[in-house]
Amino acid sequence: MSSRDHWTEVKVAREATLGPPEKAAAKLASQNKLYVRDRIALLVDEGSFVEDAQLANALNAGLPADGVVTGRALVDGRPALLVANDPTVKAGSWGARTVEKIVRITEVALRDELPIFWLIDSAGARITDQVDLFPGRRGAGRIFHNQVALSGKVPQICCLFGPSAAGGAYIPAFCDLVIMVDGNASMYLGSPRMAEMVVGEKVTLEEMGGARMHTTVSGCGDLLAADDTEAIDLAKQYFSYLPGSWQARPPSYDASPAGRDFTRDLVPAEESVGFDIHDVIDALLDADTFFEIKPAYAPELVTGFGLLAGQVVGIVANQPAVKGGVLFVDSADKAARFIWLCDAFNVPLVYLCDVPGFMIGSEVERAGIIRHGAKMITAVSEATVPTVSVIVRKAYGAGLYAMCGPGFSPDACIALPTAKIAVMGPEAAINAVYYNKIQEIADQTERVEYVSKLREEYETDIDILRLAADLVIDAIVEPEDLRDQLIARLAAAQTKDRHFSTRRHGVPPV
Repeated sequence: MSSRDHWTEVKVAREATLGPPEKAAAKLASQNKLYVRDRIALLVDEGSFVEDAQLANALNAGLPADGVVTGRALVDGRPALLVANDPTVKAGSWGARTVEKIVRITEVALRDELPIFWLIDSAGARITDQVDLFPGRRGAGRIFHNQVALSGKVPQICCLFGPSAAGGAYIPAFCDLVIMVDGNASMYLGSPRMAEMVVGEKVTLEEMGGARMHTTVSGCGDLLAADDTEAIDLAKQYFSYLPGSWQARPPSYDASPAGRDFTRDLVPAEESVGFDIHDVIDALLDADTFFEIKPAYAPELVTGFGLLAGQVVGIVANQPAVKGGVLFVDSADKAARFIWLCDAFNVPLVYLCDVPGFMIGSEVERAGIIRHGAKMITAVSEATVPTVSVIVRKAYGAGLYAMCGPGFSPDACIALPTAKIAVMGPEAAINAVYYNKIQEIADQTERVEYVSKLREEYETDIDILRLAADLVIDAIVEPEDLRDQLIARLAAAQTKDRHFSTRRHGVPPV
């Protein structure tokens, strides 16, 4: 072979990786999908992408880059790594070289402690290559092993543009954030056809593993995007709140005023009256900076990042407008994961507590609410970042513990003037203690007066001023002063000791 022919072969092989064939491009357009390199161009700073192993499997026709693009780049000026499936190459499926490329980029992430973006659109492993890619020490399992090692070390952010099938579904599962494109994204261990064949279930792909299902029911997805462009934009927004690794602090930004005033009528004093906790969040955070995570999953609890005088904080807030803000199995899981995320990446936590407690009843007991509640309380206990817990209106029962009450060493537990802390609410408490005596009172007027007297005594017992006087809480704060209090207290806690316990790791109730 002449040297001229050699140069030609290399050029042809490289050019094959740079754009899809005409038929494949038409298919992408019909699915409202972007080509893999267009996705990358939207994510990274122009001219910053350095690709690895572009000519992987170049000697086999029809497998440009072996179906995956890997490399490093700058994302809004910050270094990061990326893995991007090419769905025009055998549906983005994995071959032996595909797996080796992904393993290598995760090894770089571990070595250099760099965040990694996963742009996933893959039908899973190529069964014809299973011996080469599946069982060995550098097989597909090594990808997941490395992802676990990266967890809490660097941010792992997944945009799911299409399928993530079978074992490949674990890539998004091990990421910190999963953004799913509505109508295109899916993840599942077995396809609908396989489910029908193996377990006799007839189900659509959307019902079993679609984006809406995972972002509302399973919780495997965090955010729903309308298209590829929005998914990448959300990934970049999320990244803007996090440091590049566990050893750094989150970025800081110019401070701006709160999104609204915290007026005294923002939180109704009567606990039976619902309100939207987002209004409180908007009154505390810099305007238009709240980035909510899992908004459609377990919405009785609100979690997300925001800026407080330009500094990143994590918000964990009960939502009285949904199911009264009661904690369920899913909301406990949602909180635990978010708290672990904030603690891993040095993001201070603000709890906004208006909680009647955990849900009761046979259904939630059978679902393991005690175990899931213990998981949330474990996360609350283990977090060592600066933390302030605010009793916005009420904290009843184990809800006080789950929302980082005084016993969990927040840097401060403060309350609004109308807040209440108790084992249970007045009605439940009176009913529990005095039910028989109340039933013995035949006269209705006398019964109402007796219950009213008991309620007054109970509320005197749990009066927030008494709790402040007894040093249960650290301060009673007027609504208009709460934002300034949070800013000052979190700033003062920045130098706190981050040590929690000397051990290998706990055994959390998962």
